[in-house]
Amino acid sequence: MLYIGIDPGQSGGMACLNYTGFVYGHTKMPETERDTFDWLAQFADSECFAVIEAVHSMPKQGVSSSFKFGQSYGFLRGCLIGSGMSFEQVTPQKWQKMMSCMTKGDKNVSKAKAQQLFPTLKITHATADALLLAAYAMQLHALRGFAIA
Repeated sequence: MLYIGIDPGQSGGMACLNYTGFVYGHTKMPETERDTFDWLAQFADSECFAVIEAVHSMPKQGVSSSFKFGQSYGFLRGCLIGSGMSFEQVTPQKWQKMMSCMTKGDKNVSKAKAQQLFPTLKITHATADALLLAAYAMQLHALRGFAIA
């Protein structure tokens, strides 16, 4: 079983772990939709469970930025659906609580937690949340007794 974490947005990233926590890959969000799709598609033939952070536009975010953000989020959901991967959306508060890293907007908190969990990796702000989301997916799967459909 593979677990994928997706932190949408230009400053986000994606990560994939196996059931032992081995990191198959982690990357900042690719520049193009094609590269994003290709990164996710490499895992499509495996049994996967993905978690995508449920995000929304922010106050004072411009109309154009909000539209781009929503378009990117919808594209990522479409990639997961098109690849046949099981996935769930999760709010930042929910996964951060389970992962014991309530950031309150401070990316350094999640970066430190990711570095603690994955000490051999070079963690960046772009990949930290994605790695923690993948670890959250693995924990959620274990809590449910591997009954995610």
